[in-house]
Amino acid sequence: MSNLRRTLAMMLLVVCGVFSVPSDALPQADEGRQLYRTLFLRAAPGELATVLELLGERWPTWEAASEVGPFRMRHSQGDQWDLMLVFHVGDGFEDYFSEATGERVARAWADAGETDDEFEARLLPHVSWREELWVWGPSAELVATRFADAGYFHVEVFLAIAGKRAELLRQRAMENVYLDGIGRARNLIFERAGGAAWDSYTIGFYRDIRHFAESANISDEVEERAAVAAGFESSSTIGTYLRSLIARHNDTLATAIR
Repeated sequence: MSNLRRTLAMMLLVVCGVFSVPSDALPQADEGRQLYRTLFLRAAPGELATVLELLGERWPTWEAASEVGPFRMRHSQGDQWDLMLVFHVGDGFEDYFSEATGERVARAWADAGETDDEFEARLLPHVSWREELWVWGPSAELVATRFADAGYFHVEVFLAIAGKRAELLRQRAMENVYLDGIGRARNLIFERAGGAAWDSYTIGFYRDIRHFAESANISDEVEERAAVAAGFESSSTIGTYLRSLIARHNDTLATAIR
């Protein structure tokens, strides 16, 4: 690793250590703890088709530069972004700045005949807004499996009230236990490592919109038992408890991009 890359890596590690929730406060709901880069994009008015075309051109290069993924989805309704891209980094920022990663990325760029800077110069005139968030999440194998089986997503992005970040993560883990109890698949939980202001986000994975809506058929009795078993006062207080922990919360329904 060059001196400059090592310095940048250490700066990121220090900054992210200051503003992240301590690891012993995190819910251990999913195996593994991996680093991901999340990119939210909103196309300029009338430019979404062009952005999708450009990203489609670039996707094979990103796949070649990544050991797993990357993953992508397209906004259906909810938050302001059009596209959400999730890039697996590895065990931490050391992996991102390692010589092995640099060499793999350089080979992918060389094969594409275009650097990332050159690609951005073509892409950004068609993009009106972007936001980047680095997150800790479950193992790459688990994330890849969930994305491979899903065609529809429910994304919830959270900004916690000061002093409530660890409790918010525990609430998300409790909600996964509740989902177990009503026979639904767990959400994947991602916690901020650096970048944008968001503290965490979760992704729910579904086959399609009909699968997402199936929870409407679960009886009140089953929901109540599952909520209490997960540690909530009742099924009707799950939402109000969550609201007591967050300053801001954006929901999005999204579809897979094949």
